[in-house]
Amino acid sequence: MLALLACTADKTVNIHELTAFDGEYINVVVEIPAGTNHKMEYNHATATFENDQKDGKDRIVSFLPYPGNYGFIPGTLMDKTKGGDGDALDVLVLGESLPIGSVQKVKAIGALLLKDHGEIDTKIIAIPIKNPVLDVENFLDFAIRYDAARRIIEDWFLNYKGQGVMELIRWEDEQYAKQEIERWLID
Repeated sequence: MLALLACTADKTVNIHELTAFDGEYINVVVEIPAGTNHKMEYNHATATFENDQKDGKDRIVSFLPYPGNYGFIPGTLMDKTKGGDGDALDVLVLGESLPIGSVQKVKAIGALLLKDHGEIDTKIIAIPIKNPVLDVENFLDFAIRYDAARRIIEDWFLNYKGQGVMELIRWEDEQYAKQEIERWLID
């Protein structure tokens, strides 16, 4: 288990004090580093990062490793009474691998809408503000210049839980992504 404090490039921060937006950018807490397979999750009650459990065993994705840093946007909660899954909003940051608990400022470039066991499951797709590996400004850039990466991400999410579990609804642009974040902000 890892502790409540997370690290940014220049300081240690308390995750519970982070907000979704930091000016024009979005804060992201990394739960699963790019290139790894352990399904880690932040436990808000215990303020630790833990390997998610299924049938009493650590969940390990039996597929290719995560194609980006996977985590959540602090200060968000997808309320089940409003159609959410009860967790913070998910985000995939397309960049170099970061350690569990890292906090990164990102820019949303799109959203991937999926259906997971009948529930809508939105994944915000983002790039880091510092040292981005993709040279994009928005979803249109991403779709045109990095269509192969977009298709890899789509295929990964459609298959990482096994075939037929996840369904593709559609892709949306950066404006939709920002509205989705605002929709799930904790009051």
